[in-house]
Parts: sequence; structure tokens; C-alpha cells
Amino acid sequence: MGMAAEPRFHVLAVDDSLIDRKLIEKLLKNSSYQVTTVDSGSKALEFLGLHENDPNTPFVSPNGHQEVEVNLIITDYCMPGMTGYDLLKKIKESSSLRDIPVVIMSSENVPSRINRCLEEGAEEFFLKPVQIADVKRLKPHMMKAKNKDHEQENQEKQDVVSEESEKSEAESQPPQQQQQQQQSSNNNNKRKALEEGLSPDRTRRRYSGLTVV
Repeated sequence: MGMAAEPRFHVLAVDDSLIDRKLIEKLLKNSSYQVTTVDSGSKALEFLGLHENDPNTPFVSPNGHQEVEVNLIITDYCMPGMTGYDLLKKIKESSSLRDIPVVIMSSENVPSRINRCLEEGAEEFFLKPVQIADVKRLKPHMMKAKNKDHEQENQEKQDVVSEESEKSEAESQPPQQQQQQQQSSNNNNKRKALEEGLSPDRTRRRYSGLTVV
């Protein structure tokens, strides 16, 4: 039996420069990634299936399915209209996309710009021209996001199974037993309320171990 094929990750590359787009596309494809390129932040949002003015309203295609899965977004910082920073913020504000790793690229080494992007949730900040060594740093971020998705899916499945099990167990109990359990619970609640009402701690104050009457 052959080994299972390693999943092929899909990267969305965003850059208004045709030359830089072609370069990053070539580097990513040489690393066996599926690549989609767009030349603006607004087109990136459109591809991701988001309305530009409402990041929490996903666009659903005419056939009823949401857009293709994207495992990582790499975007230029300086672009006309929507900057890479603006795109980053919109993605992190979206409940459906915030877990997608985002990497920022820039030809300018500006520490304040780098820090701002990292604080907003960017995974990396690459200086142009992007090198193959930079591209190799992308995979761990995609693997981490993929594993997180699997953990969430497994937890959701476990929650559903647990709820169904509890429901089935409750339905399998005889009506008399259910009534007795309910009556016992009501009695316990009444007893607890009575004890709290008679508790001396509710009517007396204590100071340094002495009771003040």
C-alpha cells in the first residue's frame, strides 16, 4: 500500500507589481504550492468570498458553495487603494477567515511598519525580493492552521456525540425514574435554599475569630 499523498497547500499572492507577482508565483510553484495571484486587496477579498465593506458577510457563489479554500495569504504592503495592512485587518476581522495565516512583503525595511503588521496578526514580514529561504518558512504556518482546523472539527464531532449519548440515555430511562430524579433535584434545591437562609454567616459578622452579636 502506497503512502498517502501530502496535502497540496493553496497560497493566495497579492501584489500590484506584475514583476513581483510573477516572481512570488514562480517561487511558490517551485515549492509545489497551488498558487492564485491577484493585483489588489479588493480582488483578494473578492476571491476569498468577502464583501469589502462587510468582512463578516461571506459571498456565496451561484452554485451555493463558498469560494475555494486558501491555506495562506502573502501580500505586498504598499499597494494603491487597499494596502497590505488594510487587507490583513479585514481578514483578521472576519469570523470565517481570521485563522488563515497572512504574510506581509515589502521592499522597505521600516521597523514600525513591521511591528504594526505583526501586532495585527501577520505571521511573517518578508523583505523583497523574496527568496526561496523565505518561502520555506511558510509551510509551518500552514501546517499549524491545518492542524487547528482538524482539532476544531474533532472537538465539534465529540460534542455532537456526547449530546446524542446524553439524550439517548435520558430517553431510555422509565418515566417513573425520570420523575423521581426531577423530584429529588427539586428537594435538594429547596434544602439548599433553606440552609442558606438559616446560615449564621448571613446574619452575623466575624472579626478576627470573634463573633459580634
